[in-house]
Amino acid sequence: MAIRREPHIFALSTLGSLLFGALTVADAWVLGWATDHVVLPAFRDGEIGTGLLWVVLALFLGVALLRAVGIVARRLGAGIMQFRMQAHTRRAVTRQYLSLPMEWHQRHPTGQLLSNAYSDVEAAWGPIAPLPMAVGTVAMMVIAIVQMLLADLVLAVVGMLVFPAVVVANLFYQRFASPLMTRAQQLRAEVSEIAHESFDGALVVKTLGREQEETDRFTVKAHELRDVNIRAGRIRAAFDPTLASLPNLGVLVVLGVGVSRVLSGSTDPGDVVTVAYLLTIVSFPIRSIGWLLGEFPRSVVGYHRADAVVRATGSMEYGDRSIPRPDVAGGARHGARLEVDGLAYSYDPSVPLLTDVTFDVEPGRTVAVVGATASGKSTLTNLLTRLIDPDGGQVRIDGEDLRDLRPGALAEAVAVVPQTAFLFDDTVRGNVTLGADIADEEVWAALRAAQADGFVAALAHGLDTQLGERGTSLSGGQRQRISLARALARRPRLLVLDDATSAVDPEVEARILASLRSEADGHGASLVVVAYRKATIGLADEVVHLEDGRVVDRGTHAELLVRSPAYATLVNAYEHVPPHPSAEPAVPADATEWEVPDDHGGRTGRDGREDDRAETVWRGDDG
Repeated sequence: MAIRREPHIFALSTLGSLLFGALTVADAWVLGWATDHVVLPAFRDGEIGTGLLWVVLALFLGVALLRAVGIVARRLGAGIMQFRMQAHTRRAVTRQYLSLPMEWHQRHPTGQLLSNAYSDVEAAWGPIAPLPMAVGTVAMMVIAIVQMLLADLVLAVVGMLVFPAVVVANLFYQRFASPLMTRAQQLRAEVSEIAHESFDGALVVKTLGREQEETDRFTVKAHELRDVNIRAGRIRAAFDPTLASLPNLGVLVVLGVGVSRVLSGSTDPGDVVTVAYLLTIVSFPIRSIGWLLGEFPRSVVGYHRADAVVRATGSMEYGDRSIPRPDVAGGARHGARLEVDGLAYSYDPSVPLLTDVTFDVEPGRTVAVVGATASGKSTLTNLLTRLIDPDGGQVRIDGEDLRDLRPGALAEAVAVVPQTAFLFDDTVRGNVTLGADIADEEVWAALRAAQADGFVAALAHGLDTQLGERGTSLSGGQRQRISLARALARRPRLLVLDDATSAVDPEVEARILASLRSEADGHGASLVVVAYRKATIGLADEVVHLEDGRVVDRGTHAELLVRSPAYATLVNAYEHVPPHPSAEPAVPADATEWEVPDDHGGRTGRDGREDDRAETVWRGDDG
C-alpha cells in the first residue's frame, strides 16, 4: 500500500539504495584489482608505481562519493515515505473515529483509541524506513553473489552456507518475538487508558485523596509493559548479534578454505580476498534484512490494530434521503415535525430500557420529557439524534425515518445540547462555530438567546478569548450556555435539550427558556426538553411522562398534576429541601393523610391547608 501510494518517493529511495549497493560491491572489485596489480607487485618488486597508486586512489574516492549520494537519496526518500504514510493512516483512523456511531465508541476504551491512532500507526509503518535499504541491499547481495561465483565457485558455495543459517535464526526470532510484541501493543493501550482516566478524573482523585492508589494502578500496568518489552528486547538482543556474526563466521571458513586452495594452486590470492570481502559485504544486506524482519512482528500487530479501526463500520447503516426543506419566505426557520413510533431499546437484551415509546412533536411546539432517574430519558435523546439506533420502532422527522437519511443530513436539521457541556481548547468563537462559516453577528445572536452574551462581552478578548481545555476558565453554567449557543448558531429545526440548563441558576434559566419559547412561537425550532424543574416543564406545550422506559401519560403540565399523583410527586420533589435529619417534623395533631403536592410546590391536606416544610407524606398516626 505504501509503495502504491508513494511510488515516486519509493523509486527515488530504492534507486539510492541500489546505487549504494552497487558501489559497495564495486569497492570489492577495486580492492581485488588493487591486490593483484598494486599490492602483490609491490611485495614482489619492492616498489609501487606512482601512476597505479593514483588510479587506485581515484577509484576508491569516486566509489565513496557516489555511495554517499546513494545513502542520502535512500535515507531521505525512506524518511519522507514513512512519515507520509504515518500521517495518512492517522488521518484515516481519526476520520473513522468521527464517523463511527456512539455505540461503537462505548465498546472501546479511550486509551485503546489513543493507542490505535498513535503507537499502533507508528508501529505499522516502522519497517518503511529500512525497506528501500533492504531492497537495494538485496540487489547488492545478488551482485555480490554473482561476483563471488565468477571469482571462485567453491569459495562462493562455502560462503553461501550462511544464508540457510540466517533463515533458521529468523524463524526462531519470529516464533518467540511475535507474541511478546502483540502483548506489548495491547499493554500500551491499557497504560494509555489508565493515564487518561487519572488525568480526566484528577478532581476526584485529589479531593478523595486517591493519588497513591491511582499511582499504584498505573505502576502495575507500566511495570507489566516494561517486563514484556524487556523480554522482547532480550530476544532481539540475541537475534541481532547472531545475525551479524553469521557472515563473519562464513568469512573465517572462506579464508581457511581459500588458503588451502591458494597453496594447492587452485585459485589466486586476489580471488580469495575478493570472495572474503564480498562475504563481509553480504553481512550488511543480511543485517539490513534482519532490521526489517525485526520490525515485522510489532509492525504486523500495529497494522492490524489500526486497520481494524479503518475497516470498522459499527452497526449503523445510512440511506440516501434528505430531510425536506420547507419553503419559508425571508429565510425564516420552520420547526420540524418529530414522530416517535413504538421505540424500543436495551443495552442488555435481558433488561429492556425503553419499550413502545410513542409521541410526536408538532412543528414549532415544545415537548418536555419528564421521568425519574434511569427511566431512559438520555437514551431517548440519543435515539432522537441517531447517536444510537433503536432495537424496534422508528424515529421520523418530517416523515423521514432517520435510518434512511444520508450521512450528515440529520445534523443539518437537528441539534442536541447534552447534559455535560464539552468545550474545546479554543476561543469562544471557535467553540460556537466549530469551524463552520458563521458570521459574528449570528454568533452574538446565539449567545444572546443562550443568555451568554453578557459574560462573553466581559471576557478579556470577547469572542477571541481562549477558554482552555474543556473550558476550565468558565463556570459550569457558563459552559452550558456556550454549548447551547453552539447549537442555536446552526439554526436547527429541531432542538433537543438533555437537561442542558441544570448548572444555570433559575433566573437565568427562565430567561433562556423564555427566549427559546418565543422563537418557537414565531415558527422557530421544535423543542424536546428533558427537564426536572417546574419552571422548565411549565413552558412546554405538552409533557411526556416516562416511567420504567414507557410513556405512562401525556398532557399539559397542569393536566398531569391533577390526574397523575406519581407525576406530581416527581416534579415537586425537586422543589423541596428535605429537613435536617435531627429536626422534628411539625405535623398537625389532627392530620390523617397528606395528599400529593399541589401546583404551587406546597402540600395540600384534606382540610385545604398548604404545607411546604418537608417532602414527607404523613399517613395518620402510624407515620
